[in-house]
Amino acid sequence: MALIVHKYGGTSMGSTERIRNVAKRVAKWHRAGHQMVVVPSAMSGETNRLLGLAKELAPSKSSPSYDRELDMLASTGEQASSALLAIALQAEGLESISYAGWQVPIRTNNAFTKARIESIDDARVRGDLDAGKVVIVTGFQGMDDDGNITTLGRGGSDTSAVAVAAAMKARECLIYTDVDGVYTTDPRVVPEARRLKTVSFEEMLEMASLGSKVLQIRSVEFAGKYRVPLRVLSSFTPWDIDIHEEAASGTLITFEEDEHMEQAIVSGIAFNRDEAKIALRGVPDKPGIAYQILGAVAQANVEVDMIIQNISKDGRTDFSFTVNRGDYAKTMDLLRASVIKGLGVEDLEGDTKICKVSIVGIGMRSHVGIASKMFRALSEEGINIQMISTSEIKTSVVIDEKYIELAVRALHKAFDLDQPAAA
Repeated sequence: MALIVHKYGGTSMGSTERIRNVAKRVAKWHRAGHQMVVVPSAMSGETNRLLGLAKELAPSKSSPSYDRELDMLASTGEQASSALLAIALQAEGLESISYAGWQVPIRTNNAFTKARIESIDDARVRGDLDAGKVVIVTGFQGMDDDGNITTLGRGGSDTSAVAVAAAMKARECLIYTDVDGVYTTDPRVVPEARRLKTVSFEEMLEMASLGSKVLQIRSVEFAGKYRVPLRVLSSFTPWDIDIHEEAASGTLITFEEDEHMEQAIVSGIAFNRDEAKIALRGVPDKPGIAYQILGAVAQANVEVDMIIQNISKDGRTDFSFTVNRGDYAKTMDLLRASVIKGLGVEDLEGDTKICKVSIVGIGMRSHVGIASKMFRALSEEGINIQMISTSEIKTSVVIDEKYIELAVRALHKAFDLDQPAAA
């Protein structure tokens, strides 16, 4: 009897009818002889509704005590959907029980709204599974050492599911969502985009970090670190589809050494609209300057993405970096208040009308000229590149936001991603 973890997104849990269909699907897997742990998200739109109420009461409030209450509030969405799913499963004739993260318990650090999982005690869940029950565990949340409820950040239910699968050594973790797998790029931008049968953890990690919304990045990190087989598939297929057909559908996220990997040079085009660029002009060029700038940003719990420091001239340089657009105002205020004057920086500029576009593929390691091909395709469309960053398996550029769809389509065509994969 295999242990399987199912995760269902907010759209899959978006109504009582959809919850009923999820229950029927889970019941099918249970009756096929599998032990089942299910991790649901809040019903679609519920977390935004709850956080919107908090914003009405305190539009710009930000403090540890306020963030604690945000986690208390936001965690209720998953608790509601978990209880509803347990009830639906009971209506299907199965014994089921739901647990909030703190009841498992899932232990996290105390970084409210962005907590990280530190450990999972699976004894209680295993006892229920051995008793023949289906266990539902709330996604997105846990508990810190002081007993406070914490949340893992938006998309954190993916991370919860993979962490539970890793802790319990599940045979596979199935991520059910509103798409039927991982595509070469967003089909809403490029209708010719293809679904990938397999993609490596390394490629998926890059794609998630670069803006692909299919999986949350930390869930991929967990899966890669603990070697949890991960599959992305649709919850909108009929619930009574043959279980063997269902188990082979979607996209399998696997390891590079797997012999059946699709060996394309570039596997996908990722893009992210939620980017903002910050530039400090006339920065004194001296040892430790980057740390003095970015250290303060890191202490404010702001993640920095791309970084560029120009060549020094007359003892000064320009220093630019990108952050999530939601952190832009906070970062600019921080720099104005505590960094600019202290370092003698001449000017501070910001731009929220940018985006990042990236090509990703493990085949890039063994092929030359990939970046130049990317730059040529963008040049032919008259798209100017503002920033560039590279790794072994990806190249990313920052461009003006208005060119994002044109850039994605041009690159998708330039690397023949609209063509069927080689057999």
